[in-house]
Amino acid sequence: MSNVNWKKEVFTIPNFLSLFRLLLIPVYMYLYLTAKNTVSYIAAGSTLALSCLTDMIDGKIARKFNMISKVGIVLDPIADKATQVTLLVCLSLKYPVLYPVLGLMVIKETFQMVAGIVAYLNGKMLPGALMVGKVCTTVLFVSLIFMVLFPDIPGAMVDTIALVDGCFLAASFVGYVFAYLGKNKKIQDL
Repeated sequence: MSNVNWKKEVFTIPNFLSLFRLLLIPVYMYLYLTAKNTVSYIAAGSTLALSCLTDMIDGKIARKFNMISKVGIVLDPIADKATQVTLLVCLSLKYPVLYPVLGLMVIKETFQMVAGIVAYLNGKMLPGALMVGKVCTTVLFVSLIFMVLFPDIPGAMVDTIALVDGCFLAASFVGYVFAYLGKNKKIQDL
């Protein structure tokens, strides 16, 4: 790969935004795990909101300015999933009812990673995120950021959020199982 291609592949605004999101993870963890008052929780929630905003922006920039790169195709979902898992781990420490949601997420993401690798080794790939996965990601981020911003919500509301998040994760998991293994697979040749 020549220097020009390498620079075009790696040094793009969307890739820098994905790296920025990865760098926000320890900032969020510190802010959330050391939070003692409302202002601290708002700072943690604002960090997550910034992460979500940069996630939306990087995709739009990549498509509009033709900055889609192989590095970005890998880096963007890694930043998303690392943020989601970190968020769920931190919240599970305060709300143990979220442990099954975290477990389901780990199982789903592990399946997607293994299925993606197997598909790639067979010269195939899923052309992009499924709509059910995008909806699931949005629901997770909105509900979990809500829990960060409002740390004193009633237990019944936490239970409801855990149930809703679990249902969306399960639907997304089933969608990806069918996309990779179902009768009408969505994987395509590279």
